[in-house]
Amino acid sequence: MTMQSIERLLAHNVGLSSEAAPTAAPPTLRLAIVTCMDARIDLFGALGLALGEAHILRNAGGAITDDVIRSLAISQRKLGTREVMVIQHTKCGMQSITDEEFRDELERDAGLPPPFTAEAFVDLEANLRESMRRLRESPFLSHRDAIRGFVYDVDTHELREVPRG
Repeated sequence: MTMQSIERLLAHNVGLSSEAAPTAAPPTLRLAIVTCMDARIDLFGALGLALGEAHILRNAGGAITDDVIRSLAISQRKLGTREVMVIQHTKCGMQSITDEEFRDELERDAGLPPPFTAEAFVDLEANLRESMRRLRESPFLSHRDAIRGFVYDVDTHELREVPRG
């Protein structure tokens, strides 16, 4: 089944590949967005973004991991971004698991413990505030004054800002 999906996407790409791409590599809005990989989140539609306007970093839960900080450091220091939006969402699957359960499952199936945590959480707003705190305290980010957090409602597609706290 996966190959059929990939083939469909490749067929679409044949028509797209002749269109002109944006000429500038740095995002024109000087913005980076960290969000969840959840397929219900359409950032381009929800925010009115166009191709080339923002860096978009996605992972399970929109977690602020070392790799996200690495990517944001490159985004800021080498590609000129100045603002960061962290967007987490309602009905996130990361609220239905625990780090311990997931670690045990991986260790049982793989035969060794994972070198990472799942970054599961219960309280969405508390997790979002912790995510913003991690970014603001990172010595690797050069622009920490314009970091804002939002909850995306997967039912209504509305964004609600969560204050620092």
